[in-house]
Formats: sequence, C-alpha cells, structure tokens
Amino acid sequence: MVKELWQLLGLYLLAVNAAAFCLMGTDKRRARRGTWRFSEKALFLPAVLGGALGGLLGMRVFHHKTRHWYFRFGFPLLLVLHLALGVWLIWRLH
Repeated sequence: MVKELWQLLGLYLLAVNAAAFCLMGTDKRRARRGTWRFSEKALFLPAVLGGALGGLLGMRVFHHKTRHWYFRFGFPLLLVLHLALGVWLIWRLH
C-alpha cells in the first residue's frame, strides 16, 4: 500500500512538473507571436502545487519570466520548500 502511494506521488510530481515546464514554453511562444497568454497566476499554480522544478527549468530553457523577481526568486524558494517537505515526509514515514 505504501509503495503504491509513493508511486502515485511520483507520477503526480512528474505530471505537475511537466505541466509547469510546458506552460512556460507555451507562454513564451505566445509572447513572441503576440497572441493571448497565460496569466502569471496560471504560471505559478503548477509550481505551487509541486512543479517548481519544472517551472524553474522552463524559465531557464525558454528564457521566460527571468526578469520578474517573483519568478526568479519565487520558483527556487518553492523548490527548496518542496524539497524540505519531501525530506521531512521521508524522515517521518520511515
């Protein structure tokens, strides 16, 4: 039962990080084309929900939102918080 929960958590984290990465790339492409874009809240949502690494990688790969301090510092801060939560969960459950 516990193994399945960890696998489910891993799949969730993979999906939310992929979503954050793809959102950053899509928003950058739309910015270049001058079409409708995602709100900054929509870009932050997957990062808050566990996709900070994907959002941070998307920021770096696509060079998107790198001038905004709340993205430049917010995504790494969320990543550190998520990693601390993960370490705490592993320590607590084992």
